[in-house]
Amino acid sequence: MSNDIQKQFDRLDDVALILQRMKEVYAIPDRHSRYVVTKEFFRTKMTEGSSVQEHGVKMLSLVEKLKDLKVGLNNDTYIDVILQSLPLSYDSFIVNFNMNGLENSINKLINMLVQYEDMTKKSTPSTLVGEASTSKVKGKGPDAGKRKKGKVKAKAVVATKDTKRAPVAPLRMGKGKRKMGTQQ
Repeated sequence: MSNDIQKQFDRLDDVALILQRMKEVYAIPDRHSRYVVTKEFFRTKMTEGSSVQEHGVKMLSLVEKLKDLKVGLNNDTYIDVILQSLPLSYDSFIVNFNMNGLENSINKLINMLVQYEDMTKKSTPSTLVGEASTSKVKGKGPDAGKRKKGKVKAKAVVATKDTKRAPVAPLRMGKGKRKMGTQQ
């Protein structure tokens, strides 16, 4: 320690006070650290199919770092950013979470997300995909180029994990029902 610095601290008897004063005078600001952690927190996105628990732990550690750096965001903002970092498959969870309006901690949110992930993994979703066929333009003459009205037949297709498209019996439209693909 140089003589000038030593003279400044001679009147302080306690080592803790000397260290505190030196940190105040010579410390590097936490601005860059705050910038880096904030940037990572707002840009972190969970990839589809990855573990929500791992993502939650990562986001929780970033929240703790931001709190240590005294960024000053409130709990609702942290929760909103975490919800925005989730993939599209969690949209129904987000809607339900926001509709219920519960005051939750970040830890409770992560636990709820893990439960939701477990629940969705156990159920094997099957998606109903429809294919519609319409009447085709036929012939020559004055009515050429106009679509003929007819019954629309649609085939229901069930998509499962194992098969992408498994055909099912065609759907038939009865009289009086609105027909798909026709103009009225």
